[in-house]
Amino acid sequence: MPDPAYLTAVRDSYDTVAAAYAELVPKPSELDPLSRGMLEAFAETVRRSAPGPVADLGCGPGQVTAHLADLGLPAFGVDLSAGMVGLARRAYPHLRFVRSSMTALGLGDGVLGGILAWYSTHHTPSAELPALFAEFHRTLAPGGHLLWGCHIGDEHRRPARGYGHPVSYEWHLLPVERVAELLERAGLVVVARLVQEPEGRLTRSHACLVARKT
Repeated sequence: MPDPAYLTAVRDSYDTVAAAYAELVPKPSELDPLSRGMLEAFAETVRRSAPGPVADLGCGPGQVTAHLADLGLPAFGVDLSAGMVGLARRAYPHLRFVRSSMTALGLGDGVLGGILAWYSTHHTPSAELPALFAEFHRTLAPGGHLLWGCHIGDEHRRPARGYGHPVSYEWHLLPVERVAELLERAGLVVVARLVQEPEGRLTRSHACLVARKT
């Protein structure tokens, strides 16, 4: 079966922008203190709650995957873009990076101690999120945690360019309450949330949600 059109657009767009993205996107050490704190808290929570590998879904060039590994997690990266996976493998040859879709991870049930979805679900149409979050639930071990972080709003965008290059992906931004509701419906209990308003380098509202598979 061919990929849905939105996945094809995401894959092709990020293959195009991969090198520019790796240069322009802030490294974990350059994030605002609250975002860095959420990543650190997630790492500590996973270490204490559930054994098993941690998947960084939509890992891009691997910078955050490597940061999770530095925080003591057995992290590996997954990305739809072969260009992104190639950059990640060259930059962090000691870590594992897989080219795959987060919509069908090809993993067994309950094998992951944690999932990070860090600014990687906003290209997914809202109608597809229940199936995506069901895949997160399926692959997480009981007691495993998800950290979801993304821009929030109530907006559908079709940018013509991104990171200095033509792109064909779309943005689907949702209110944080709606994302939390969808996670709960998938069986992932939201245990913490952080909402940040635009300030300084933050040019739009964004949020983090921590959810646990009971």
